[in-house]
Amino acid sequence: MDPLHTEAIHTERPISIVCIGAGASGLLLAYKLQRSFGQFELTIFEKNNGVSDLPGSRCACDVPAHNYTYSFEPKHDWSRTYAGSEEIRQYFETFKEKYRLGRFIRLRHLVTNAQWLDADGLWQVEVTNLEDSSSYRCTCHILVNASGYLNTWAWPEIAGLSDFEGQLVHSADWDDKIELQGKNVALIGNGSSAVQLLPEIQSKAHRVTTFMRSPLWVLPTIGDDQRVYSAEEIQCFRETPDALLRVRKLNEAVVNTAYLSNSVLQSQSKVAFADGMRKVIKDKAVEAKLIPDWGVGCRRLTPGIGYLEALLAANVQRVHEGVVEFTKQGCKSSGGTVYPVDVIVCATGFDMSFVSRFPIQGHDGINLQTVWKERPSSYLGIAAAGFPNYFMFLGPYSPVANGPTLAAIGKRQVYIHPLEAKHCE
Repeated sequence: MDPLHTEAIHTERPISIVCIGAGASGLLLAYKLQRSFGQFELTIFEKNNGVSDLPGSRCACDVPAHNYTYSFEPKHDWSRTYAGSEEIRQYFETFKEKYRLGRFIRLRHLVTNAQWLDADGLWQVEVTNLEDSSSYRCTCHILVNASGYLNTWAWPEIAGLSDFEGQLVHSADWDDKIELQGKNVALIGNGSSAVQLLPEIQSKAHRVTTFMRSPLWVLPTIGDDQRVYSAEEIQCFRETPDALLRVRKLNEAVVNTAYLSNSVLQSQSKVAFADGMRKVIKDKAVEAKLIPDWGVGCRRLTPGIGYLEALLAANVQRVHEGVVEFTKQGCKSSGGTVYPVDVIVCATGFDMSFVSRFPIQGHDGINLQTVWKERPSSYLGIAAAGFPNYFMFLGPYSPVANGPTLAAIGKRQVYIHPLEAKHCE
């Protein structure tokens, strides 16, 4: 990459980039490269059928939809406060089409290996075409991992998972063919996905047994109620951009300030949330088990619209224990009780270890899977020592515990972009 003697200083030279993942991060990378660079070659490999695709997910975003956008690309016509997964997918699909980003994307292509070639100063990437199972290799100057941290859903590490003879489903891989009407259903977990799923399951099932190992803050609002926007409101957002901007700023101000441990809003939020939960629960014994004593934001907040009401319904059984074993007929709790069910829904989250599902080999053949096996380490969640020209959008210690992830993605690109530019000089 040394400049030729005949080139003027800062003359732009060709650069090749491979990006893993066509989600929010990969699309932003393509948009910024297209806007700022002339001589570049970009290939984005996406293993799923579409951009920003979480197959089978039935959940909505857990922050207001008006804040679940790129900062420069607001959407005035969200249908409701917390948009569903299909509407979110459509936002990114529209973004892709608007800026002609599809030409960079190879759908149904799975990256299986990446190796840094010291002698050549290039990354060699192995890819499998999932349509015909063929494999091939390509090289690039820069490798960007935009696969995200909510990429691989995690089944619970509990004995007997394969022994259960009923229907088993993960919240991130929902099967629309599952029949819940009149069934006995077990719901494992009480995080963001479970909070959204319980009201829907409870309204259909004969009986729901929900396993909850810890309490949680139930958040009824984040700056706005969950409701369908009227045609007049959508028209106002379209014709008066400042009105939409005020809504977005208010939502972010509330969320960002509330997480500061010694802030006034943190104290006020803790009191307000606890009071709000008590108004619904109205049972001291249940309150003691459901209302946390730790600060608001220590665990990711999620809008709990209808959750407490469903949790207290006559056909819902609350089990404040973990599941230690699956049986042929159902679940066995840590207290030793077996709960027979027809369907088990695992709302048990994702593999958040940051360890790649495929080998990434840097200097001298060191494998990032091995380096990060015990404890992941990175520079600002963007780069890893010993892995040249390898960048991540949401690597270890990225600021993504609470609030809209797209804000963090945008800041990652602010750092990555200048580093890409240096390779063009």
